[in-house]
Amino acid sequence: MLVDEVTITLHAGSGGNGAVAFQKVRRAKGPTGADGGNGASIYFEGVSDIGALAPLASRRLIEAENGMNGRGQFIDGRRGEEMTIKVPTGTTIRNTETGLQAEITKVGERLLAVAGGKGGRGNFKFRASTNTTPMEAEMGEQGDIATYELQLRLIADVGFIGLPNAGKSSLLNELTAAKSKVGSYAFTTLEPNLGAFYGLIIADIPGLIEGASIGKGLGIKFLKHIERTRVLFHLVSAESEDVVRDYMAVRSELFAYNPTLGEKKEIVFLTKSDMLSSDELHTILKTLKNSNIDAIAISILEPSSLELVRKALQKLQS
Repeated sequence: MLVDEVTITLHAGSGGNGAVAFQKVRRAKGPTGADGGNGASIYFEGVSDIGALAPLASRRLIEAENGMNGRGQFIDGRRGEEMTIKVPTGTTIRNTETGLQAEITKVGERLLAVAGGKGGRGNFKFRASTNTTPMEAEMGEQGDIATYELQLRLIADVGFIGLPNAGKSSLLNELTAAKSKVGSYAFTTLEPNLGAFYGLIIADIPGLIEGASIGKGLGIKFLKHIERTRVLFHLVSAESEDVVRDYMAVRSELFAYNPTLGEKKEIVFLTKSDMLSSDELHTILKTLKNSNIDAIAISILEPSSLELVRKALQKLQS
């Protein structure tokens, strides 16, 4: 199952302490205490993997490396090794204490989560003409601690929506290199699948059911992912006993969850058209038309009809 929400506490590394030390060479008396190393900072970085939050689901605390203490003979402590937490593009990051919020939208985009503490100065830095044998050094600073809520909303150009078993995964597989699972049972897809069509990102959103917007079925978990799509391809199965009802059921859930979803540009496809005779297909398309639903009949078994889908996608590229 896709992990799209995580709460995690991050603890940056603390700085190492400065050292108090003096020359060991005979007749030399100068201070040689070196500085402590800086503690490691933790960053978020965007990646294309929508499953990148999964490894964080079982971790409640991530601690970065502390800086090492300074030593004598001018040997500075080693700094802590920087940490990077990979998150999918489209992840919103919110600091639970300050309320500050940011979003990772691009692969490679980095955001400082918690800063490592600065290493303390050794006694060499405190030398002066009036203090040739300083006995003081600084303690390293504590690293920042913060708790973040991470929430993923997929960023895609096109979102495939429809009731379960409407043929969304099969169509995605035909159009792209995606290999999402398909089957003839209700909840075929348990998590969003992504594919690329000549640079366009397509998201196959798991099937919605009536009541999805109030928590029924799997739909509520994925409705939020539709918000980031430019265009919706609404798939209705030609095998349905009532195509208009199926169409309206999904539309109602979109409006109930967020009215702006219902205002997105939408193209309706009547899938599995090969299952009907020409007369039956004509009747269903007319029924949809009478309800002000303009639908395009397609079948993954008919290359000519798939070309209609490809043309619709190509228009989005222009």
